[in-house]
Amino acid sequence: MATWAIGDLQGCHAELRALLDLIAFDPDRDRLWFTGDLVNRGADSLGALRTVRALGDSAVTVLGNHDLHLLACRYVAGRKPRPGDTLDAILAAPDCDELLDWLRRRPLLHHDAARHTLLVHAGVPPQWSLAEALACGAEVTAKLAGPDFVAALTEMYGNLPDAWDDRLRGAQRFRFIVNGCTRLRYVTRDGRLDLAAKGAPGTQKATLVPWYAAPGRRSHDTRIVFGHWSTLRLTPDDERRFDVLALDTGAVWGGALTAANLDDGARRSVPALNPVPPDGD
Repeated sequence: MATWAIGDLQGCHAELRALLDLIAFDPDRDRLWFTGDLVNRGADSLGALRTVRALGDSAVTVLGNHDLHLLACRYVAGRKPRPGDTLDAILAAPDCDELLDWLRRRPLLHHDAARHTLLVHAGVPPQWSLAEALACGAEVTAKLAGPDFVAALTEMYGNLPDAWDDRLRGAQRFRFIVNGCTRLRYVTRDGRLDLAAKGAPGTQKATLVPWYAAPGRRSHDTRIVFGHWSTLRLTPDDERRFDVLALDTGAVWGGALTAANLDDGARRSVPALNPVPPDGD
């Protein structure tokens, strides 16, 4: 039995099929973790979503910002796909509501206590311990799986608040948690989210640090598997130093789709087949 973590699909369905063949994935024996962003920008978002859903209990995926955007486009009045999105086939599919009902019930974070490993799309705000991250993620998961999920989706857009305070309530609390888990790349040295900076480390303002390198990050004792940051290229030494596994290797932008074996560290990749011009998102 092997457990493989796979980086952002973003609609790269053909690459996913090739990668599963490359790792000789057997759903009766193996397990898959997906870092979220199953859909959008790639050539076959509908196929990617259907395939991951069909994997059933052999796969777990967390929600990414593009997955949440898809849900908003379907359920929130006035929200529509943006230029460059590849969501129309899903929204027009006969099984759209069935697929999206499944999608909105996916967790924001997934924790494997035996492996001391946390799966999240983008990152973990440095003020949160593992327990706090899981509790905050569970709040969002419960809202999105509940009867008032449309109201929750309506509240998630925006960059503020950028500072965590456990006294946050309502839309502000929901938005910070969603942003922290699905859009995070950089923080200020005192832990505020900066959602504008998107480039590789070294291109950011001197006042910013990658979230995983934030001074005093309270989740440092848990390995964190994440995607979202296609320009990030951590060395093996960096990954060991910060105890992270960064798996978005930019398949949709012309890079590769990558899987990492969570038990022995082996990595396998397949090249992009249908790249689109990069936009950093």
